[in-house]
Amino acid sequence: MKYIYLDNAATTQVAPEVLEAMTPFFTEFYGNPSSIYSFAGESKKAVEDARTKIAGYIGAKPEEIYFTGGGSESDNWALKATAEAYANKGKHIITSTIEHHAILHTCEYLEKHGFEVTYVNVDENGIVKLDELEAAIRPDTILISIMAANNEIGSIQPIAEIGKIAKEHNIFFHTDAVQAFAHIPLHVDEMHIDMLSASGHKINGPKGIGFMYIRKGIKSGSFIHGGAQERRRRAGTHNVPGIVGMAKAAELAVNAMEDRMEYERKLRDHLISRVLEEIPYSRLNGHRTNRLPNNANFCFRFIEGESMLILLDQKGICASSGSACTSGSLDPSHVLLAIGLPHEIAHGSLRLTLSEQTTMEEIDYTVDELKKIIERLRSMSPLYEDFVKKQNQNTK
Repeated sequence: MKYIYLDNAATTQVAPEVLEAMTPFFTEFYGNPSSIYSFAGESKKAVEDARTKIAGYIGAKPEEIYFTGGGSESDNWALKATAEAYANKGKHIITSTIEHHAILHTCEYLEKHGFEVTYVNVDENGIVKLDELEAAIRPDTILISIMAANNEIGSIQPIAEIGKIAKEHNIFFHTDAVQAFAHIPLHVDEMHIDMLSASGHKINGPKGIGFMYIRKGIKSGSFIHGGAQERRRRAGTHNVPGIVGMAKAAELAVNAMEDRMEYERKLRDHLISRVLEEIPYSRLNGHRTNRLPNNANFCFRFIEGESMLILLDQKGICASSGSACTSGSLDPSHVLLAIGLPHEIAHGSLRLTLSEQTTMEEIDYTVDELKKIIERLRSMSPLYEDFVKKQNQNTK
C-alpha cells in the first residue's frame, strides 16, 4: 500500500541530499573531532562548518551554537541551566499553558526544587496573552520561555513582541523553535531571543540531533558532565554525521523556505476549506491564517480521535491526534483544553501536517476518505443520535 504521510510535525523523511552529505562521516571521515591527529581534522572541520551555517540561518554567531541530542534536550538545558545559574537573582519563570511537554515537565521538575512557575494563558486561537504575560513579571523573574509555534495547532506566537517585553525587563527569553526553525523566518537579534531550541528531524534531517542557541554573555553551566566538548558545556563525543545532516537539511529548508511556505499554504487552505465546508460539526483549532504553513488541526464532534486514526490508517493515511510525544495518552490534548475546548470535543481531534512532497490529489483523497470515516463513526454514536433527534425536534 502507498502511504499518504500527513504527520510531518511528528517527524520527516530524511532528504536524499542530507543522507548523501552524512554518509562519508560514517565510513570515510569517521575520526573523533576531539582528537589531535590530522585524520580527525575532517570531522572537526565538518562540525565547525555546520555550526557556522546554522548560526547564519538565525542571525547568530558560530560560538553561540551548541549541538545537542535533540529538541527535548535543548529545552531541558535552557530551563535547568538558566535556573541553576541565576538562582541567586531569582527563582521565578514564566511560560505558557500550551508548551511542549519538554518545557512543561521541566517546569514541574524545577517547581519541586524551589522554583516558581507562572503559566500564562492563551486566547481561543492559541496565541499567548501578552498583557497577562507582562503582568506576570516579578522582580525575581529570571526567564520567559514561550514556543515560537505550537506543535499541535500550529499557531505562531508573537515572538518579537515577547522578546521585546523580556528585554525591557532585563529577563532572559528562550523560545522552543523545534516546529518553527527553517519553516518560518527567525532572527535572534531582531526578535530579542536569548536562547533557542531546534531539532534536525523536523526539517528532513536525521533524528537524534539538535542544537541550542545561547546568546554570548549568558551564564550556563555544563548540562552534561564529562569531556570538554561544546566549550565544556555539553560533554559527549560529537555526532558528526548527525551534525552534518542537520546543517544540510537546514540549508535546503532555508533556501527553499519562501516557495515551500507558499506551496504548503495553498494545500493547507484547500484542506481547511474542504473540511469545514463539507464535514458538519467540525472546527479548526488555532488561528485561521497565523499558523504554520503546513499545519491543520481539527476537532469533530461526536468522534473519538483514536478510532478516526485507525480508520485513516486502514486507508493508507498517516495522521495524528496531537503531539507524537503524547500519542499513548488517553487524556485529551492540554493544548486544546487551554484554548477552551471541553473534554468531549477535544477527544475528537485530528492533526494533519503537510510537506513540500504532499500533493493536492493526496489532500483531496484524504478529505474524501475522512468524510466517509466521520459519517461511519457518527452512525455508531449514541450521542450523535440523541443530538440529531433534538435538532429535528427543535426544527418542528
